[in-house]
Formats: sequence, structure tokens, C-alpha cells
Amino acid sequence: MPQLNPNPWFFIMLASWLTFSLIIQPKLLSFTYTNPPSNKASTTTKTTPWTWPWT
Repeated sequence: MPQLNPNPWFFIMLASWLTFSLIIQPKLLSFTYTNPPSNKASTTTKTTPWTWPWT
């Protein structure tokens, strides 16, 4: 069964993860967001209890 032979597939997986973590990921993390999050004051909403008609 060739699926169980890890010889070619392990190298492909290792090379792809190294490519992603060393080349692609730093390029993706260097982008600046177009809409950065701001520190807005959180507003508290007043909730009213639900009146059940059958109680």
C-alpha cells in the first residue's frame, strides 16, 4: 500500500510547512489592517425581564 509509505509524503509536508512558516506567514503578518480596532466605551443595555403569560 503506497499510502503507508511516509518517505515522499513526509518530505512534502515538511517542506510545505517550512515554506508557510518561514516565507508566507511573515509576509501575511506584515500587512496593516484597513480598519484597526478602536477602544470604544462599551455601552450597557438595560434589559427587562420577560413576562411569561402562563405564570
